Amino acid sequence: MGKDNVPFHTVMFPSTLLGTGENWTLMKTISVTEYLNYEAGKFSKSKGVGVFGNDAKETKIPTEVWRYYLLTNRPEVSDTLFTWADLQAKLNGELLNNLGNFINRVLSFIAKPSGSGYGSVIPDAPHAESHQLTKTLAGTVCKLVDQYLDAMEKVKLKQGLKVAMSISSEGNAYLQDSQFWKLYKEDPSSCSIVMKTSVGLVYLLATLLHPFMPSFTIEVLKQLNLSSETHLSFCDEKGDTEKSKKPWDFLPSGHKIGKPEPLFQEMKDEDVEHYRMKFAGSQADRIEKAATEKAAEQLKNTKISGNTKKQKAKPAGDAKPKTTESEISISRLDIRVGLIKTVQKHPNADSLYVEEIDVGEESTRTVVSGLVKYVPIEEMQNRRVCVLCNLKPATMRGIKSHAMVLAASNDDHTKVELVDPPATAKVGERVTFPGCPGERMIY
Repeated sequence: MGKDNVPFHTVMFPSTLLGTGENWTLMKTISVTEYLNYEAGKFSKSKGVGVFGNDAKETKIPTEVWRYYLLTNRPEVSDTLFTWADLQAKLNGELLNNLGNFINRVLSFIAKPSGSGYGSVIPDAPHAESHQLTKTLAGTVCKLVDQYLDAMEKVKLKQGLKVAMSISSEGNAYLQDSQFWKLYKEDPSSCSIVMKTSVGLVYLLATLLHPFMPSFTIEVLKQLNLSSETHLSFCDEKGDTEKSKKPWDFLPSGHKIGKPEPLFQEMKDEDVEHYRMKFAGSQADRIEKAATEKAAEQLKNTKISGNTKKQKAKPAGDAKPKTTESEISISRLDIRVGLIKTVQKHPNADSLYVEEIDVGEESTRTVVSGLVKYVPIEEMQNRRVCVLCNLKPATMRGIKSHAMVLAASNDDHTKVELVDPPATAKVGERVTFPGCPGERMIY
């Protein structure tokens, strides 16, 4: 719950319940957060600033990455900041290089064929508790599990996640210190202890991280060749965590694991820049930009031809030749000289104008144009423009546009200018092209 909702939920609403005199179940604890800000500003639903559910889905960044980043960045004590660079750092440094690296090293080594690994079968590990390095690790892991439970019971989710990831770090250090790749040839029994203990840690991590990243846990269980319906537990029937002191016992000897696969993919610098640019500004601006780019792409792929007098021979029979939708004769465009009578900013979009334009008809036409960033409003008022009139009306941010004001831009769209009609042309007069007298087509 956001901190601004605390007074209502802790004072006003409970007081209302008490005032009824009825036996309501009252709140005992409450989990409150500060604010999560976005890049250089604040998240705002009303203004559409930030990254929201539909945006997150559009990025194709896996769900578990989003969940991990938002939870590890949870503003439990003070305001925190969402930045794409920080998301990249946590994905690459913590999920990929720490958690993913540990799990993949363990499972990939077990999956190697006999002679270089264990043929995907978890080895036996007798007397594991007497292996000093393993015994030290088990004591550390047990303490971390207790810390995890304490944090979760106090709804300190961020701390609980941090502690769980610490177990992954301990696992990586354990692998390095054991030098298991050497033990495999020099001390096979110790290597078996190390690998059975390590695969037990993989199971433990899948269990501890399940509340935070359920899809991650399902994938790990798949690679362990365990059902997604497996009851995950690191305690005994009485709820005692002593079981975590023996991580080598989490999975039985002889169990055959599944196929190891990388769990996370690296986010590159160019991806960060792409997302930062794509989700800059407000959602309204992004929607409009996407629509403009789509329209520009469609126009770019449209073939415009002159009004040629040569007619192709008709196909045999009475069949009519098919017309190509992407080919538009310029003679069919109803372009007229218009006069902008009034212009104002769109009430629901900062980058749109709403104009009333006289095109020589009984009444003016309402036209919505995305020109705010390029043409000052004072230069729009009472200006003569070229207007494409036979377009299908389109609703833009709640206002229907009945024509299009013609403009031209340079290649990178950094400069946009209105297309001026001939100086001697009258309002309402149709603009034609040499050799293309045109026939008016109404849509």
